Amino acid sequence: MRALHAAFVEVLVAPAGLEVPISSVTLVDPDDLSAEAYTTAAAADLYLLAGVREADAVTWLEEVGTRSADLRPVAVMSKAAASSTLMQHAARVAGVALIAVHSQTRWDRLLSMVRGVLDQSNQYIVPTGPSDLGGVLGADTDLFGLAHTVAVLTRGMVSIEDERSHVLAYSASNDQADELRTLSILGREGPSEYLRRLEQWGVYDSVRRSDDVVEVPAHPDLGIRRRLVAGIRTTSSEPKLLGTLWIQEGQRPLADDAGSVLRGAAAVAARLITRIIEAPTNEALQIQRLLGARGGGVDVPSLAAALSIPTDGPAAVIGLAATGTTSATATSDLSTAIRLHASSFHRLSLVTTIGDRIYVLIPRTRAETSVESWTRQLLDRIDARTTVRLRAAVASPVAALGEVAAARTEVDRVLDGTSDSTGDRVTTLADSRTSVLLGEIVDMVAAHPTLQDPRMSALVEYDARTSSSMCESTRMYLTHYGDVRRAAAELHVHPNTLRYRVRRVEEITRTDLSDPAARLLMEIQLAVWARQART
Repeated sequence: MRALHAAFVEVLVAPAGLEVPISSVTLVDPDDLSAEAYTTAAAADLYLLAGVREADAVTWLEEVGTRSADLRPVAVMSKAAASSTLMQHAARVAGVALIAVHSQTRWDRLLSMVRGVLDQSNQYIVPTGPSDLGGVLGADTDLFGLAHTVAVLTRGMVSIEDERSHVLAYSASNDQADELRTLSILGREGPSEYLRRLEQWGVYDSVRRSDDVVEVPAHPDLGIRRRLVAGIRTTSSEPKLLGTLWIQEGQRPLADDAGSVLRGAAAVAARLITRIIEAPTNEALQIQRLLGARGGGVDVPSLAAALSIPTDGPAAVIGLAATGTTSATATSDLSTAIRLHASSFHRLSLVTTIGDRIYVLIPRTRAETSVESWTRQLLDRIDARTTVRLRAAVASPVAALGEVAAARTEVDRVLDGTSDSTGDRVTTLADSRTSVLLGEIVDMVAAHPTLQDPRMSALVEYDARTSSSMCESTRMYLTHYGDVRRAAAELHVHPNTLRYRVRRVEEITRTDLSDPAARLLMEIQLAVWARQART
């Protein structure tokens, strides 16, 4: 926990001390906590209790205390812990470390931070100087690993941001982190007030104009410590600014060669970000095969090895689609932006485009709630930078990589079945099952002429011949469960007019709309008619 920012977490109870290793983390909500999977054995070393009330957490910790040591989690994080002596006592008795989380900390961001720390501890190469940056890159590091390396070399606290000041990665912090750094990491982007100050001081202009390292002096009145910043640029003939790399000074001065380290790190960051943005076509094809978009006979172990992802463990799949029509270029640009943000959320994430949809595969994750939360934030980010409005479907987590093709099928079902929905832009099959199943029934009827009622055809032909609106009147009448006044008001006609139309429909179709079975069949046939009318 020393690797995490003191502004985010505080260790309250540590029965086994602070040297106990943690190798896995999971985010659980109240439903997860009460599920059998979380009451018989530990799903991970570290539990993040998102939305779990104090009383429920205490009850659970008391149950954990009855387990053998090998079936308990090592530590638990909770926003309720700081003010709860009951939780602290229960954790102490259970032999589980209890860590308080700042109330404004986003759970999905904390999860990402912890995963980044765990990844660094597994892969980290101890650097001794600026020349080691190339070696770290060769070790297949990510942006978090780079930030950690630069922090060690410069004795500062590092953050890497994109061109819109969204935080992509950062090193561990201590109690010397200033408010600007703390708020930037908590919110995953620089606070607007501070960003305006930096703009007024000419910091961003200097970064945009030059490759030089820019110094931002300390401003004690604003709670801002001294910083160095360098632009992250492409190496093309017309360099493009990809983002910025910042080093905040703590109580100790930065290393004498911090400027040269920063310049070298900016070049490494440019290659890492470019690698994320310009995922090779071969990789895209491999991801598509894994998602079942290139036919059967998929060799999952070989594809996983080629993509450097594990075959075991749970995985999540997200599908994204535009709410309206969009160009192939716009979809490609969106895919690039999503790839960058997904990599920041989880270093092993993969992104590809299939048709006009974008898919995100996140290996080794089982926390559906954190994936949904990240997806909502992703849509907010996309909204802020483009006019294209996206909607998303999150598949139920699958147990292993071999099941992600089925997960992609699930998100496609949801996206297909909710294309006309005005509800939540991020949904799951569980949350939209009615729309999905009804849509699939309508599609099946539309695809099989033998399932289409000729009486409906007669009604459609009558409307076309007489320029009337019997189909729409019947649909509205059925939608309002036969409430003539409400249906008539929506149609802007007199109730008697609608009554006449309903009787006329019964005559044309030879159907008794007082019969529940007839009404059900008519609603399905009208849904088919409405869908065909739109295409």
